[in-house]
Amino acid sequence: MRVIAGEAKGRRLLSVPGSGTRPITDRVKESLFAILGSAVEGATFLDLFAGTGAVGIEALSRGAAHATFVERAPKAIEVIWKNLRATGLQDRATVMEEDVFRFLHRNKDTYDIVYIAPPQYRGLWEKTLRALEAAPHTVGWVAIVQIHPREFRDLPLRTLSLAQVRRYGSTQLCFYTPLQPQASEGPGHSDSC
Repeated sequence: MRVIAGEAKGRRLLSVPGSGTRPITDRVKESLFAILGSAVEGATFLDLFAGTGAVGIEALSRGAAHATFVERAPKAIEVIWKNLRATGLQDRATVMEEDVFRFLHRNKDTYDIVYIAPPQYRGLWEKTLRALEAAPHTVGWVAIVQIHPREFRDLPLRTLSLAQVRRYGSTQLCFYTPLQPQASEGPGHSDSC
C-alpha cells in the first residue's frame, strides 16, 4: 500500500495488524481520486472508519487543506499517526480516537468530502448515511461509501441523493451528494460526480 500521487507520492503506508480493517486497493484509490479530480485541492476531508488512514492521506498528498480521521481502534490510530509522520502530512491532519456515530452526533463542522469505509456486512454504511442526514451540515459536496457490491441497496434518503455508483471487483463506491449543498459548487467542482 502506497501513496499514489502528490507531495508524498511513492511513500509506503503501514497496514493495521489483524483482519479488523480492509485497506483500499491502489487501483480503487486511483479511480476514486480520478473521479474527484481537482475537487480535492483545498478541500476539507473527513475519513470515517479510517483504518490505516490511506484515503485521507492520499487526499492530503493531492492538496487537501485538512483531513480529519475518525477511528475507534487504538491499533489503527497508532498506524494512522505513523503513516502521517512517514508522509510528513501530520500538520494538516486531526486524528480522533472515537466512535463514528458519537463523532457525527456532536460534530458542528462541514467537510467538503466525506469518505465512509466501515466494516462489511454490518449495515454500518446505511447507519452512517442516516447519521449524516441527522447532521446535514456535515457533507459540503460529496459523501462516498466504500462497500462490497452485495451490500448495496437503494436507500430512501431525505437530504442525500445517489449521484453515481462505480464497481471495481469486490469493491463498490457510491457517491452521494447533498440535495442542498453547503457550498454552491464545492471545491474545484467537477461534473464527474
